[in-house]
Amino acid sequence: MSVEHLAGGSETRGGWDGKLGGESASGGASASGCTGEDFMPATVARSQPSIITSTCVRAVRLPICVTKGLLFETLTPHHHNPLPPLPSPPAAAPPTPSARTSMPSAFHCLRPSLKRKRKPKRRGSKHPKKTSESTNLAADDAAGGGDASFDLKSSASASTASGGGRGIGLGGSLVQPLGNLLLAAARRANLRDSGLGALRPLPDDLILDVLSLLPARDLGALSAASKAFYVISSHDPLWRAIVLAELGGNFAFAGSWRATYIAAASGRAHCPPRALEIKGFYSDYLFQSWLCANMEMRTEWLERDTIDRRRGLSVEKFIAEYEEPNWPVLLEGCLDTWPALQKWTREYLLEVSAGKEFAVGPVSMPLDRYFLYADNVQEERPLYLFDAKFAEKVPEMGSDYEVPVYFQEDLFKVLGEERPDHRWIIIGPAGSGSSFHVDPNSTSAWNAVIKGAKKWVMFPPEVPPPGVHPSADGAEVTSPVSIMEWFMNFYGACRTWEKRPIECVCRAGDIVFVPNGWWHLVINLEESIAITQNYVSRRNLLNVLDFLKRPNASELVSGTKDRVNLHNKFRNAIDADYPGTISQLEVEAQKKAAARKKKAAFWGSAVDANTGGFKFSF
Repeated sequence: MSVEHLAGGSETRGGWDGKLGGESASGGASASGCTGEDFMPATVARSQPSIITSTCVRAVRLPICVTKGLLFETLTPHHHNPLPPLPSPPAAAPPTPSARTSMPSAFHCLRPSLKRKRKPKRRGSKHPKKTSESTNLAADDAAGGGDASFDLKSSASASTASGGGRGIGLGGSLVQPLGNLLLAAARRANLRDSGLGALRPLPDDLILDVLSLLPARDLGALSAASKAFYVISSHDPLWRAIVLAELGGNFAFAGSWRATYIAAASGRAHCPPRALEIKGFYSDYLFQSWLCANMEMRTEWLERDTIDRRRGLSVEKFIAEYEEPNWPVLLEGCLDTWPALQKWTREYLLEVSAGKEFAVGPVSMPLDRYFLYADNVQEERPLYLFDAKFAEKVPEMGSDYEVPVYFQEDLFKVLGEERPDHRWIIIGPAGSGSSFHVDPNSTSAWNAVIKGAKKWVMFPPEVPPPGVHPSADGAEVTSPVSIMEWFMNFYGACRTWEKRPIECVCRAGDIVFVPNGWWHLVINLEESIAITQNYVSRRNLLNVLDFLKRPNASELVSGTKDRVNLHNKFRNAIDADYPGTISQLEVEAQKKAAARKKKAAFWGSAVDANTGGFKFSF
C-alpha cells in the first residue's frame, strides 16, 4: 500500500517505530517497513544548520549517559563536587561588511501569509524610507538569485517554538535562528548560553534528549530555573511524549501538548498565564522545528507533475505499461462507483464508528478526539490515523469501497487470516504524511484519495532520495526529522539529478500506483482521507518470495507475528492453490534475463571500441 505516517505515518504500510511522522504498522526499522503512505521505522537526524545555510551537516546522536539524578545534581547549588563555573561568553563582535556579503544566499526571510496593511505615503515623499526588514528581504532575494523566502501560515503568529502561548521573535517564535545573532548590528550575547549553566556546552538536541528522561513535574519545575530553561523545557515534543506515554489516547487536545497535559492533570481547562517576553534566544535546532510546523509549502514544491495520468485504462494495458515494467501511474476516475466518495463526511464517520477506537501513532482513540486534535494542532510531525483493522471494527466502512479492477489479483489471499496487514484507512490534517520509505515485504501498493489532496515524491529502487541513507541490509534508514525539513534542505538537489523523482498531487477520486521497491514520500496538503492496500500479483510474486527468505527476514518482514516462517507458509500455499505457477514464473524470468544479456552482448560486439562507431561483417 502507499503510506503516510505519524509524521505522520506512511501512505503505504510498513513498520512502526514510534517515530513521529509516517504511516507504517510494523515494529521494525527498515527501508521496507512501510507502505505507500507509511510510517516507516527509521533513524531520524536533524540537519544542521538548515536554516542558515544550504549546506546540511548531519547531526550526530551521542549516547545519553546523564541520569535524572545527575542532571539535578548538576543544577543544584549544594552539589558535593561542584563543577567549575564556565566563563561568561564574550560578546559577539559585529560582523564586518565583507563577512555579510560572503554569507551564503540561503538566509531565508520569513513572510507571514496574511497581507499587511500598507501605510499611507507621506506627501512630498516619492521615495519612502526603507525599513531594515525590507532591506534584508531585498538583499536576500538578490543574493539568492530569486525569491528564497518562506511563507508562514496565518496562525503562525499565535504559535511559538515551544508550543505554548505567544512569544516574542520571528512570527511569534520564542527562538530565533543563530544567523540573526551573527548578523546583528549591535553586540549581544545568546540568552541560551547565559541561562543553561553547566549544560551550556551540550548541543540542543542532546539537551532535549536529556530532558526527555524527566517526568512532567520535574520538567515543569526546570522551566522556572531560567529563561533559557523555560524555552527549552517548553519544547512541545517533550510534552507530546509525556501525554502519549501517560494518557495514551485519552486526552482532549488543548492547542499544545503542554497545555493538554496541564488540563488533564488539573482536571480543568488550562488558562495560560501571561506569556513571558523573551528576547535573545538563538538556536537553529529549535527554530527549525518551529519553522517546519508553521511554514507553508512553497509553490515550486507543488508545481512539478511528472507522473503519467491515465483514465479509462484497460487492465491489459495497465499490466503491460506499468505493473510489468514496475513504473508509477496515477489512475483517474477509478472511485466513481465508491459510496465512500460521497458518504464519508465527518458526521457519517462519527456516526458509524461511535464507540470504536482507531490506531493513531502509538496510541488508540475515537474519531471525535482525533478530529479535535486535527483541528487544533500545528506541529512539525502531526499524529496520523492509520488503522489496519478499520473494516473489522466498522463493517460499514469496509463495504463503502471495493478494490479497483487493476489490483484484484492478490496472491497473499492464500494465507487467509495469516496474511500480513495489507489495508489501512488513513486520516490526517494538512502537514501530516509519511517520510521516505519503501513498502513492506517487497509488495506493490495503491493509494486512493477519498477526501483532500496529497503531494507525492517517488524515486526508483536504485536511487535513494537525497538525505536518506539506508543501511546495507535494509534494516535501518536514516532520514531527516520531518517531511518539511526534507523539502527545505534536499528537494532542490533533485533538480540536477539525471534520474529525477516522479512527482504529482493526487486529489479526491484518484489512485496512485506505487510499484514495489520505490521510495516515496507523501504529505497532506489539506485534511485528507484515503484507503491504501498492499498486494502481490504474479508480476511481483518472485520478488516477494526472495524478500521473505532473506537471512534477516525477522527484521525486515512486517505486518505479521510469524516473520521467520512466512516464506515457507506462503510458498506452500501458492503451490497448493496454484500448482506449477512458481516454476512457470521462474522459467519466464530466466528467459527474460537471457534475452537482456544477449541484447547487451550484441550491442557490445557491434561497437568498434577504437572508433566508437559501428563495425559490419559478413
